[in-house]
Parts: sequence; structure tokens; C-alpha cells
Amino acid sequence: MDAGLKRDLEAKVYAGERLSREDGIALYESDDLTWLGRLAHHKRTEMNGDRVMFNVNRHLNLTNVCSASCAYCSFQRKPGEKDAYTMRIDEAVAKAKEMEDEQLTELHIVNGLHPSLPWRYYPKVLRELKAALPNVKLKCFTATEVQWFEKISGLPASEILDELMDAGLESLTGGGAEIFDWEVRQHIVDHNCHWEDWSRIHRLAHEKGMKTPATMLYGHIEEPRHRVDHVMRLRELQDETGGFAVFIPLRYQHDFVDSQDGKVRNRIQERTTMAAPAESLKTFAVSRLMFDNVPHLKNFWVMHGLSVAQLSLNFGADDLDGSVVEYKITHDADSYGTPSTMHRDDLLNIIWDAGFQPVERNTRYEVVREYEKPISLAERRSEPQKVWA
Repeated sequence: MDAGLKRDLEAKVYAGERLSREDGIALYESDDLTWLGRLAHHKRTEMNGDRVMFNVNRHLNLTNVCSASCAYCSFQRKPGEKDAYTMRIDEAVAKAKEMEDEQLTELHIVNGLHPSLPWRYYPKVLRELKAALPNVKLKCFTATEVQWFEKISGLPASEILDELMDAGLESLTGGGAEIFDWEVRQHIVDHNCHWEDWSRIHRLAHEKGMKTPATMLYGHIEEPRHRVDHVMRLRELQDETGGFAVFIPLRYQHDFVDSQDGKVRNRIQERTTMAAPAESLKTFAVSRLMFDNVPHLKNFWVMHGLSVAQLSLNFGADDLDGSVVEYKITHDADSYGTPSTMHRDDLLNIIWDAGFQPVERNTRYEVVREYEKPISLAERRSEPQKVWA
């Protein structure tokens, strides 16, 4: 990067000026990762101090049967395939209640676009989950699923959201975003929910008082300019609604063929490489610097590994998601030396080990409990410390 441009960008960040599309592309072109991390850490410290948020949650996927066949997706199955499944409502409740003793605070539910499940199944399962776990917040369904509900029910999204909220819905999830730019999206997505519908549905959710997440799937066939465009669209929508609580860069994953039938469903795998740790850290840093009006930046540790998750806390991230328990949307997390479940104490120790203060939150990013600040580096060096994979 030209030294003069580097000085100008740094001056804009420290002056609190909004960065432009061109600035974002220039930041991605920089190979000075330490410099990017310093700027992003300055921004995250201005916004969130040395606090790192997490929650105790469980991911549930009610069905992997899906009418779409997105090119990057290893999760979807067609009706009749060997490992296709659809949960009964009592089965979903039983799985959720397995974590009741850990003071579970959130259920995160996303699914395939099932071609024959009736619309009424979805509000009914929320009502049963809420009745069984009244103190647990329900963060459920992508905008893509809501659009699917429009199709199978004949109802508009506004009425669908009203009924789901009446059944206990606290927030939508941020999925279905992938990359919004059509240049890329037409090659990776096999459903009809694109930027226009995704933004329409989140705008409606914000109007109804929800705080929702937004995501970006990176590290496949997109280029940095597509990532910048993605953030710019979301930033403009956030200017309008103020409804996004968090932005979540999600690392694209290859298919490790852990399904029972041995099929590789990821159709772009042969021409892609997964983002290296340095690229992930750069993506977090640039996202924090560009997305100046969203309060939080999350590292979903399952898709990055614990070491990169800890490092990302110095590159703009201030949230580590939660306990997760079971995540089926991308393939086997153990391929990265990453556990499938983290308990509250595990998350606390990871955050302390990285030198930050843990703060437990709920779905709306309201504080549940603040924990002690980390012990000093000198104290930590006085005895051997556990090393995370």
C-alpha cells in the first residue's frame, strides 16, 4: 500500500470518519496485518472496551431436507436420502432440555427448506419449546426460511413474523446472506431469496422491534470487493433501521465427507481453498473498520477454530457466540481440532486467556453477568497455562 494512502486511512480511523467503498478495498489490499489489527482493535476498544461477550446456547436444526441445492452447502438432503431427517416436535424439545441444567439462555434454530412440511409446524414447535423452556430466548429461521414460509403458507412476511413472535420468536438468525452481489451469488445460491428479499424481511423484523444478526460467507469464489459491497449494503440498511446487533463473518468450509452416504455435496470445492487464518483476521479487521454502525462483531468459533477466535479479539471481534453443542450446517468441526461443544467455563477461560473480560449476554445483547477481568500477564507467566488447539 502507498505510504501516503496508509497515513490517510489511519488518520480517518483515528478521527472517527466513515470509510468509503474505496477505503475498504484498499484495506483488503494491504499486506500489513499488524497495522490492520491495530486499527481494528482501536475501533473495537472505542466501542466495547476490553469486554468479550458470549452466551450459553444450543443450535438445533429441525430438518436437513431442503428443496434447494446451493453449490457450497453440505448440509442439505433430498427426501428419501439415507441421512435425511426431520425432527418430531417432542424430539426437538427433548434435545433442547438436555442443556437445561447449564442455564441455557438461547436456542438457535435454522433448517432446510422442507418441500412438504406444513407452515403450521414452525409456530407450533416454537410454542412447545417456549412452554418447555420459558426463560430461553428463541433465535430462529433465516430470511430465506421466512420467504419460504411465504411461499408455502400464502401469507405475507409481516403476518408470518407476527405469528412467530406470538409463538415466542425473539430474533431471526443472520443466515441466507452469503454474498449479496449477483456476480457471485448466482453461482453459489439455489433459492430465490436474494438481497431484495433478505433486506425486506430484516427491515420488517426491525420495524417490529427485533434486534437481528447479519452474516457474510467469505473465502470461496468472491473477491474482496464483493465483501466490501456486502458490508456497504448492510451498513446502509443499518443507517435506516438500527436493527442489527451484530455482524458475523462466516468462513466457507470444504466438505469432509462425513455423511453416511459418502457424497461430496459441495460443488465448488474443487476450485476453492478455505481462507487461511491471516485472511480470516484481515476480514474481521476490515469488517470492524467498515461496519461502523453495528455495535458487535462476532467470531463463530466453530468455523474458525479456537486459536483464530482468540486472535480475532485483537482484530475487531468482541463476541465469541456460545456453547453451540451441535452444529450441522458446516461439516465436522473436529477436522480443525475444534470441539463441538464449549461449556460456560471453557468460554470464560478462552476469553481470560486472550486477555479480555468475559461478559455473558442474552439474545438482545443485554448483559446477563459480568465476570472478573483477566489476571495480569505476569501472573499468568508464573505458572504453566493450558494451550488451546
